[in-house]
Amino acid sequence: MLSSKDYSNMSLEELLAEEKKLKSQKIMTAVVVGFFLGVAIYAATHKGFGLTIVLLSFALLIGSSYSKKMKSIQAEISRRDTNR
Repeated sequence: MLSSKDYSNMSLEELLAEEKKLKSQKIMTAVVVGFFLGVAIYAATHKGFGLTIVLLSFALLIGSSYSKKMKSIQAEISRRDTNR
């Protein structure tokens, strides 16, 4: 999930396929982030804040990684569409 691809070297069809793949992973990403947030809330109310900070950091990392990938792909697609 942390691998970065150079989207400028991909064809438009590859970019659209990559965007479709990321959109299909949207629900799974939301479930994982939600799980981390739920466990973090439980840990904060029952165990303390050490584990909470770690879990919130993981949730933030996963969510921001997904968002950056999607924005990067969409920016490259729109850049190519305006060049036509």
